[in-house]
Amino acid sequence: MASRRTFLRRLDTHAVEQAIARAETRTSGEIRVSVAGFFVGSSRRLAEDAFRRLGLQATRNRNGVLLLIAPARRQVVVLGDEGIHSQVGDAFWTEIATQVGTRFREGRFTEGVVEAVDAISEALARHFPADAGGNPNELPDTIDVGDR
Repeated sequence: MASRRTFLRRLDTHAVEQAIARAETRTSGEIRVSVAGFFVGSSRRLAEDAFRRLGLQATRNRNGVLLLIAPARRQVVVLGDEGIHSQVGDAFWTEIATQVGTRFREGRFTEGVVEAVDAISEALARHFPADAGGNPNELPDTIDVGDR
């Protein structure tokens, strides 16, 4: 991978946003994808900052998930709020990040992100199915390209 701009040109953002919207019909959880530009410091710290900035800690069931992609560093960080994290644990997030990294090395950027969204959706739906009485979309389904 290279810069954020190059990565975004190779990513079918519409397909990713559709995958997020589709995923969230099955669960009360929220999924956000963020693509980082150049930054100094730890990728994990940037992901934690983005998690808060995007409001993922404010979902009513504490089941927000962030997939942060740092193209310039060739790194992916997946963070889940305490509700979903208590159900799936660190190994799940690490596995998702590893799978995304594999797809990215193959040049299959959109596929990698969509597969990650689908896997996250499966876990969210298993532990936090969509609310029968209404399933509000608490956060946008768009890809975030915001900076710190």
